[in-house]
Amino acid sequence: MQPFPLPPERCPLAKTAAILCDRWTPLILRDLARGLTRFSELERSVQGISPKTLSTRLKHLEASGLIRRIDREPVRPRYELTPRGAALLPLLRAMREYGRTWLTQN
Repeated sequence: MQPFPLPPERCPLAKTAAILCDRWTPLILRDLARGLTRFSELERSVQGISPKTLSTRLKHLEASGLIRRIDREPVRPRYELTPRGAALLPLLRAMREYGRTWLTQN
């Protein structure tokens, strides 16, 4: 560990938190872990997200290099994780396990 904390723009933990700590991002990534997914499928599985918010999050994740949009059918694009996005899956699994162990009511 460094003796003094890095500023947020240089800290790897802060940069990762900036990606994952959005309300919807972990759920979107969770669903994309299953493979190619259409917008409408994400909209159904991430309950409570508005179409505008989903569209914004997908654009942000694409710009961050975590997902890729595939436009074989221009009217119905699909999304998939890139290797960079797939590298976050162990963190999501750890978050799920933490929730199961520490945050569920018996």
